[in-house]
Amino acid sequence: MGSVRTPMYQLWYIFQLFLLIQTCKVFCYQFKVGDLDAWGIPTSANPQVYTNWSKNHNFTIGDSLMFLYPPSQDSLIQVTEGSYNSCNLKDPILYMNNGNSLFNITSPGEFYFTSGVQGHCEKSQKLHISVPRNGSYAFSSSYAPTASPAGSPSYPTVFGSIPAQSSSSSSSPSLKFPVFMSAAIGFLICALIRGSI
Repeated sequence: MGSVRTPMYQLWYIFQLFLLIQTCKVFCYQFKVGDLDAWGIPTSANPQVYTNWSKNHNFTIGDSLMFLYPPSQDSLIQVTEGSYNSCNLKDPILYMNNGNSLFNITSPGEFYFTSGVQGHCEKSQKLHISVPRNGSYAFSSSYAPTASPAGSPSYPTVFGSIPAQSSSSSSSPSLKFPVFMSAAIGFLICALIRGSI
């Protein structure tokens, strides 16, 4: 039997350690709302910017939404579905006006946002996102009614002004299980080869 100190075993242990570290990686992402467009009234060239943006992203618990805008000209509020559909700015769930607003997704559900400035919502400056319970993809539409009740609250979320460290990818958390299993199997094979089991 080979010694545990041989270069082959050391390389194998380093590889297994790398795989285990990958299982501890945080699978969340910070999205800039509108991508290249800042949070503002959509232009005539791209009137559905927020509808299209939400349709093209998968959101999971742990992700964050970054809303960038000039603080002297705009603000951001989270509202109920009913307020979103009617552009009612009274009694928002949350209100931010610092120009660098970060919304942390801490629970599954439907989330509705609009500008806090009178008249902006009516000009399509509003966003609806869906965060599924199981982390799978959810098609999100900003203007289509949903099956959830009109007054469904979104209280368990948090606004914050400190950006969360984002991952370079938005990989699915379901990838952690196969990596962990391969690492565990690798350690088991190593132990069998060494003869310690």
